[in-house]
Amino acid sequence: MKKFILTVGPALLHEVPLSEIHSDKNIYRINGAHGSIQDIEGCIEEIRAQIPGAAILMDLPGNKVRTKDLPNDGVELIKGEEFTIPKECFNYSDFYRYLEPGMTAWANDSVFEFEVLGTDHEKIRFLSKSDGVLINGKGVHVRGIHKDIPFLFEKDKQLIQTANKYHLEYTGLSFVRSADNIKEAKSLLAEDMKVISKIETLDAVKNINQILPLVAYILVDRGDLSTDIGIINIPRYQKYIIEKAQYYDVKVFLATQILKHMETTPLPTIGEIEALYEIYKSGVYGVQMSEETAVGEYVKEVVTILNDMYEGIKEETIVNVS
Repeated sequence: MKKFILTVGPALLHEVPLSEIHSDKNIYRINGAHGSIQDIEGCIEEIRAQIPGAAILMDLPGNKVRTKDLPNDGVELIKGEEFTIPKECFNYSDFYRYLEPGMTAWANDSVFEFEVLGTDHEKIRFLSKSDGVLINGKGVHVRGIHKDIPFLFEKDKQLIQTANKYHLEYTGLSFVRSADNIKEAKSLLAEDMKVISKIETLDAVKNINQILPLVAYILVDRGDLSTDIGIINIPRYQKYIIEKAQYYDVKVFLATQILKHMETTPLPTIGEIEALYEIYKSGVYGVQMSEETAVGEYVKEVVTILNDMYEGIKEETIVNVS
């Protein structure tokens, strides 16, 4: 384990200054899906004001369809009942053109499931199969429609310009499906930019042998990948991707719900600690914290757990060698 990607947000950076958790292992992630370009430029400047020379990752939102401009209290979901969302309440207003009645949509990393009932030029009608509240900024995923959707949305291109302008160290490419996607993004990025290709689609897994030779880093986003392959398949796909990357000598980051329990509690579950140990031992290059540091209540405790496990593994290795 070499690096920790820590997502900045209301918690880390604002409530918890970077100086309280900083080390050379840290890469500070800006989630490009949230905030305007001006907001994101301000975030870059604040990171560098707190830690000059900090390594920063611009994580592009990619062509993930997300909710936007919903009512402040969101859309209430009741299992078995219909609801509608105006087409303007998605970050890709042509989303409705790719939908047909009977299709299944998964939202918020598969927490919610909907059936598409119908569409028109103004709205999409869904049947909810879940209870809850759908809020702004949540992904709505329908399998099999992305081959005709542009790889880079307009905001991705603006964020690439911002990453180049500020000479950021890393850019994360979201929803890569083919080697051509990597080539398209690289044609817009500065030559010295370190590219992290996220593996979070079934197509990316199928095309892994063409993708890996083009990058030095990948990130396995288990949340979005689960919407494409089903959550039950995550362990074996994760193992397969890591083994492929190691064959090509590509460094692997792993993301999604690694210390999820610590968003609201100061300690992880035993299951999380066991899984974190296995992740460290699997030879991955780094792990990513998302909500755990962006909005979590125990940011410093999360980073302490990551570092303590790192030191424990090092000592274990020394003991085994001797």
